[in-house]
Amino acid sequence: MEPVQGSRQRRSGLRRPPQLHHPDQLWWPELGLTKRDAFDYYDAIAPTVLPHLRRRPFTIKQHYNGPRSPFRWIKDKPPDAPAWIPTTAQPAKSRGGALVNYVVVNERATLLWLVDYGCVDLHVWTARVDKPDRPDVVLLDLDPKDTPFARVAHAALVIAETLEALGLESVPMTTGGDGMHVRVPIVRRSGYDDARAFAQVVAGTLVRVGVRDVKLDVKMNGHGQQVVAPYSIRPLPTAAVATPLRWEEVEPGLEPGGFTPSVVLRRVAEHGDLAERLLHGGQSVARVV
Repeated sequence: MEPVQGSRQRRSGLRRPPQLHHPDQLWWPELGLTKRDAFDYYDAIAPTVLPHLRRRPFTIKQHYNGPRSPFRWIKDKPPDAPAWIPTTAQPAKSRGGALVNYVVVNERATLLWLVDYGCVDLHVWTARVDKPDRPDVVLLDLDPKDTPFARVAHAALVIAETLEALGLESVPMTTGGDGMHVRVPIVRRSGYDDARAFAQVVAGTLVRVGVRDVKLDVKMNGHGQQVVAPYSIRPLPTAAVATPLRWEEVEPGLEPGGFTPSVVLRRVAEHGDLAERLLHGGQSVARVV
């Protein structure tokens, strides 16, 4: 593992005002939302989302012409990125262990440059750069099998009961689409094998109680896997945001598409960061696997 590399920058505010190209480009024609609207959302949400991005390898998903346009995944820092954007060198299994110079999003300037570059949503590791083999969260990824979202919400509540019985706190989150995440913050002592094994134990609980129409996908608990960050706008027709929830909000009538950027900003103003628990770890799953 290599430390974060990059020139020193001010700890607050922008290094320089970022240039926004094509601000009037319609990114969500159905909603009348432009690239400027996405940029302004990320500018406003930056104090809340940056703690969930800092010191984590970031993979760029660059849309060429806004959401639902062709895109490419970029692991290494692009040659045309500003020199002041920091990177971390991490081995990639997809490259036979060769080092990849991932971007690290530690401040607002980097975040806004990436949005201008075509990043609609934000994808980071479940581990930080100083301990890349020690995740600080277990991701329980609920994927519906052609079933209504009410069934996904039901599966999430079953998981909540299971975790509560184990004495574990968790954060539910919409993904913007048909699925949900339940994230369990953990102490950075267990490896990815333990995280994946724990997720598999929880998946078995769903099967035992008869929830078979919602899959709990465990594979994202692995080295180098990129997961969508809280508060990411998703490249979907609704412009829905991956939104942390209170458990009492998880119910059959929950509508994930209703969490638009403006709604999420109001929620943060009212409730603060409902995903903040993910930043503090402190729980062990080793005793369960």
